[in-house]
Amino acid sequence: MRRRNIRHREHNPGLSGLGSEEIDRLYGLEPVIDVDEGVTSSQDAVQRIVVACPYCGELFDTRVDLTCGSFEYVEDCQICCQPINLKVEANDAAELIGITALQLND
Repeated sequence: MRRRNIRHREHNPGLSGLGSEEIDRLYGLEPVIDVDEGVTSSQDAVQRIVVACPYCGELFDTRVDLTCGSFEYVEDCQICCQPINLKVEANDAAELIGITALQLND
């Protein structure tokens, strides 16, 4: 069986005068979100940082996404596997201000 590559508007000429927003509304589709709006670039906002484990003292690198501002999360040490509470501080321009690595309290 051969597959034909048919463009939607060619297949249904009645849609040729409609814009993408009207077509989305007609078919109940979610609008396309432009990921380039807002922060300069997602590659700039995701950074590799070096963290010292508060349990074993070894250094390891991890990646943080600064697009969401300041936040906390738990990540296991890549050497001793202990849970580390990482507090990431970022400004509105998605720039790293600081990071704190603390032992996770039981």
